[in-house]
Amino acid sequence: MASSYLLLVVSILCIYGGCGALAAIPAKIGKGYRLISIEETPNGGLLGHLQVKQKNNIYGADIPHLQLHVKHETQDRLRVHITDAEKQRWEVPYDLLPREKPLPLRQAIGRSRKTLSTATDYPGSELIFSYTTDPFGFAVRRKSTGETLFNTTSDDSDPYGNMVFKDQYLEISTKLPKDASLYGLGENTQPHGIKLYPNDPYTLYTTDISAINLNADLYGSHPVYMDLRNTGGKAYAHSVLLLNSNGMDVFYKGSSLTYKVIGGVFDFYFFGGPTPLSVVDQYTSLVGRPAPMPYWSLGFHQCRWGYHNLSVVEDVVENYKKAQIPLDVIWNDDDHMDGHKDFTLNPVNYPRPKLLEFLNKIHDRGMKYIVIIDPGIGVNSTYGVYQRGMANDVFIKYDGEPFLAQVWPGPVYFPDFLNPKTVSWWGDEIRRFHELVPVDGLWIDMNEASNFCSGKCTIPKGKVCPSGTGPGWICCLDCKNITKTRWDDPPYKINASGLEVPIGYKTIATSAVHYNGVLEYDAHSLYGFSQSIATHKGLQGLEGKRPFILSRSTYVGSGKYAAHWTGDNKGTWDDIKYSISTMLNFGIFGVPMVGSDICGFYPAPTEELCNRWIELGAFYPFSRDHANYYSPRQELYQWDSVAKSARNALGMRYKLLPYLYTLNYEAHISGAPIARPLFFTFPTFSKCYEVSTQFLLGSSILVSPVLDKGKTKVNALFPPGTWYNLFDLKETIVSEGDYRSLDAPLHVINVHVYQNTILPMQQGGLISKEARMTPFTLIVTFPAGATAGHAEGKLYLDDDELPEMTLGNGFSTYVDLHATVENKMVKVWSDVAEGKYALEKGWTIEKITVLGLSGSGESFALEVDGISVSDVSHVQLTASEQHVATDKLEDGVDTRKSMMIEIQGLDLPVGKNFAMSWKMGVHG
Repeated sequence: MASSYLLLVVSILCIYGGCGALAAIPAKIGKGYRLISIEETPNGGLLGHLQVKQKNNIYGADIPHLQLHVKHETQDRLRVHITDAEKQRWEVPYDLLPREKPLPLRQAIGRSRKTLSTATDYPGSELIFSYTTDPFGFAVRRKSTGETLFNTTSDDSDPYGNMVFKDQYLEISTKLPKDASLYGLGENTQPHGIKLYPNDPYTLYTTDISAINLNADLYGSHPVYMDLRNTGGKAYAHSVLLLNSNGMDVFYKGSSLTYKVIGGVFDFYFFGGPTPLSVVDQYTSLVGRPAPMPYWSLGFHQCRWGYHNLSVVEDVVENYKKAQIPLDVIWNDDDHMDGHKDFTLNPVNYPRPKLLEFLNKIHDRGMKYIVIIDPGIGVNSTYGVYQRGMANDVFIKYDGEPFLAQVWPGPVYFPDFLNPKTVSWWGDEIRRFHELVPVDGLWIDMNEASNFCSGKCTIPKGKVCPSGTGPGWICCLDCKNITKTRWDDPPYKINASGLEVPIGYKTIATSAVHYNGVLEYDAHSLYGFSQSIATHKGLQGLEGKRPFILSRSTYVGSGKYAAHWTGDNKGTWDDIKYSISTMLNFGIFGVPMVGSDICGFYPAPTEELCNRWIELGAFYPFSRDHANYYSPRQELYQWDSVAKSARNALGMRYKLLPYLYTLNYEAHISGAPIARPLFFTFPTFSKCYEVSTQFLLGSSILVSPVLDKGKTKVNALFPPGTWYNLFDLKETIVSEGDYRSLDAPLHVINVHVYQNTILPMQQGGLISKEARMTPFTLIVTFPAGATAGHAEGKLYLDDDELPEMTLGNGFSTYVDLHATVENKMVKVWSDVAEGKYALEKGWTIEKITVLGLSGSGESFALEVDGISVSDVSHVQLTASEQHVATDKLEDGVDTRKSMMIEIQGLDLPVGKNFAMSWKMGVHG
């Protein structure tokens, strides 16, 4: 659910003093700083002192003295921290995002200092920091190649100037090679695809405007980008994080990138890579590993704003069952609430006894139930949540009183999640609500924070607010604009909402105050992040179960606590395309559990679009159909054709659940995204650097959806190698790195698995709890016609209710899977760690399918664990020829022979090592 944030007319800006604010500002501000001293520190870093060269008052006074702290924190992570040398400045709180603290201010200034006048190197294992003294600039180079990754020095020919550091305006730039491919800097909807596009605006400031707004600051703030470069056929990736929560504009010009930030400090982290996967590993090792997700969360979810009463929800669940469409989780938007108030139940439409009866029924089947919680707490003296919040003094203040805003309940106060008392109070409210309704997760929305009003407001006397008629997002409080402070009207105007609106517009006033005097101006973009942390703590404290939280607003590190959906999209062909880029970006941001509203939030999608969207959405990491109050119903069973597409695509998803869950584990231990751009697996294949219409699940599964109206074919790029159609394993594509036209009639989604993979699958089902207990199949893929090769895969299994996702606790099993072919001998084997759990659960491998073999389907001698199975009747081995589509033809005919071998009737315990081998026959 979201407010209807209407686009503003320019005249509004003039009222707020925004007109002409940037007139006559020079492109280069000031002369920068000079480095007047630098020394090595006891902890192995560098400590420097900078002095401004020439003061000016553009955007305020310069901070005259800065402290520079540089440290190689790990072998592949370099930190460059620049702040005021004389007084503490706002930084992202260290308790919110735990990390190493830089040295205290002026600790070593004036002691044994040495002044350096020439560029000097400070090398680490992978990265080298170097600096120039006058004007001060720094560069970061890759040690192994000597390539410059980041360089802030400026000369007359550059379109940008030297570093600027004022109280409310910080500017710094870097040169970039024009052939660098950049990704990240979100959250925004990127019409040009995943790759950053020169001269598109990138503004970071958490804002409730719907995702249909292109190139605008949306719900999350992620000031990090990945830079991928291909030099002489070798690919190198690195990443740059500016850890700063203040509003900022980032200007990417193709050959340069400039940050313009309205507060805080320069706190840069450089991650050396050199692969895209290692970059995300290094990034999430700093900001937090992605949260472990419960198994059921990888199933399909159904939601709608407008399920007016419980009987409608019950019907939805039953209709999914009747239509034989998988469904794991049913959601409520705020329809279950009493007057839109958090942690309440509507006694008429959602009476507690009947709701509990319903929940008992679906819980017995293994289904789950999730509801929405907005941060705004209704101002209502008879409302217990409000009463306890006031008693504990948990709300954000303005002029010493709780800041008044308006959201769905009407007048609200916003909890201050930077206050430890608020975190305790919030956890207690979650506990109380869970005792009322045993929900299985929480959906935290509107947490940018969203406000239907702007400025300082009061509750009007003599009228009901809201009136209960018309849209609920129309402001009905009595409000006055706040422009009296420099926090409400900063000298530099970021491009907020894509229109330079005031930064306090439709949110908490930026001069409002948090715990310990922290200004909303500084902490604004941390609101959803801090709420995610408090919600995670509250849920985990209930029964010790693994929490599931879906948050709209996110920041650096949010993936440690929450999943994300991409907000209010439209049911259009453009929006289905945009969803892929946003999803892939969030993998880079360390938030791998992500997806978009399938079929669009509003308005009504066409039947054809909904077909195509569920085919795509079945392969989002987070797969949920959600719709607006004012849209017609769009559950997947509403159209027979969509139901058919859903059964097909979700049917495959549910067979792939063990693979997806293993990817969830890999994300948790290494940050590896679940959905990935193609260049994560094929970093040297530059043709895929801009691909935004296909994606990989893990390293090996390629999803190629139809994204255009009326199309029954899809033009898909296949990186070099052999690809097998997951829906028909006999269909094989051998590619040299080219596009192929694939048949894609209405109910078909093209999904392929790459060579050298062992893919663990199960038999699927209508609910993950049931699908999880079916026998396993292993799909082993060699290059087509392989006479020699090696394939591998992984499988992670655990008790998904445990808060930690780890080995060694007696409730998890990890299996390495291997296969080789050499001299016609095929071997498949497993190496099991912690097999006890899988053995107790009784999981078995019933079938192994090996693709791409050379030879004939004759003369087999199958052995399992060294024992011949030729006389075991229940084990069947069948061979069939595969259809190979390749560019390499001889006289117009493909001469490559490729065999598929299926071994069925096995009963191999997953929790025990096995080894299997057989000899392939030779073509006569």
